[in-house]
Amino acid sequence: QPELTLLHYIFTPLLLHPRASSMASTAEVLVAVKSSPDRFWEAIRSSTELFPKVFPEQFQSIEIVEGDGRSAGTVRLLKYAKGVPLATFAKEKIEEVDDASKQVSYSLIDGELVSFYKNFKANLKVEPNGDGSQVKWCMEYEKANAEVPDPDLVKETAANTFSALDEYLAKN
Repeated sequence: QPELTLLHYIFTPLLLHPRASSMASTAEVLVAVKSSPDRFWEAIRSSTELFPKVFPEQFQSIEIVEGDGRSAGTVRLLKYAKGVPLATFAKEKIEEVDDASKQVSYSLIDGELVSFYKNFKANLKVEPNGDGSQVKWCMEYEKANAEVPDPDLVKETAANTFSALDEYLAKN
């Protein structure tokens, strides 16, 4: 049983007393990186092994629960490092992968964020951009109720992760 985070104590009363139903929303993060599309895409595709190594302050581990870790149908368990504000763990399912267009879609199926969002799906696409790439990360989510705040911290974390990954790739 994962330990409860501060978010549990903040959001649990709100979840128990919803005031209004919510509708699906979308949000997008665009990050320009210096890495080539092929190099950045391969790093994303290798995130199961790479992210805990590159980002030990964020990821304790990423484990493959089902599948091969790279193709549609794969289920991964992300265990976050102590001190990560969003959650202690998340389980995600890779829904679609298109290596030709450098695009992957996944959905959140377990973890603390499931308490806050009825649905949470994300799509990541790496596109050429000048001498580097543009990383486009879109999420579609439905809040559990109207009191749940917008996922600004999730967006900020995604943007910071892509920038830090680009810095890592430039040095390695």
